[in-house]
Amino acid sequence: MNHGLIAAMAEAGETTESLAGQIGVDPKTAQRWVNPGRVPQPRHRSRVAAILGRDVGDLWPDVLKRREPTWLRAWVDIEREAVALRAYQLAWVPGLLQTEAYARATLAGEALTVDEVNELVDARLGRQAILHRQRPPLLVAVIDEAVIRRPAYGDCELMREQCAHLAECAELPSVQVHLVPAEVGMYPGLGGPFTIAELSDGGRVAHVDSQAQAQIIEQPSDVASLDRRWERIRGEALPRGRSLEMLREAARSWT
Repeated sequence: MNHGLIAAMAEAGETTESLAGQIGVDPKTAQRWVNPGRVPQPRHRSRVAAILGRDVGDLWPDVLKRREPTWLRAWVDIEREAVALRAYQLAWVPGLLQTEAYARATLAGEALTVDEVNELVDARLGRQAILHRQRPPLLVAVIDEAVIRRPAYGDCELMREQCAHLAECAELPSVQVHLVPAEVGMYPGLGGPFTIAELSDGGRVAHVDSQAQAQIIEQPSDVASLDRRWERIRGEALPRGRSLEMLREAARSWT
């Protein structure tokens, strides 16, 4: 339990229910905040800290020890709270499904030190823990076939391992992987990758990647636009079983 948060609530005369009412979240969401490792979204952390008259670091010390880039932390918090994630990727394997070697390959050529690369890879792999917890979110990943066919600096073993790992993940009860075959040609996914998160209180938030800093989208109308695009992309993808067969075939092909 988060004893620091519990003590602060008792001292301030607050409960998870009263905090939920003041912040505007579902009481069940606020209740989870007292569990180890469950950290509210940044805007909620600040409000709770203000209500309780404490610093965020006093209530959630782990926030100060995090390894992921500062700009990504808000999305990582959303991932942890999500009950479902719908991710579309045009060029990469989704971060939640990457192997360590593949994650390192995605950072090749960047202006980063060895230590910085290690921290980024550790942070990315650490995010994958949500898929193996007792109640994981449903992850539906739609991936362009080119992702599993594209060489990684000539390293066939790396791609064989990554495709095999994707197939293993696709067999998890809470994970679905669908491939958009190359024969589809032009389709709405060519506009770029994005992820839509569904939260336990019914709220939905999206994450949109780009060559610059990624964006978190919260405006309902914008999320709804991505919903429509998702349905069109998902409609071009292969069923789960056929996608799994293609992943296994791709793993065998990297020799």
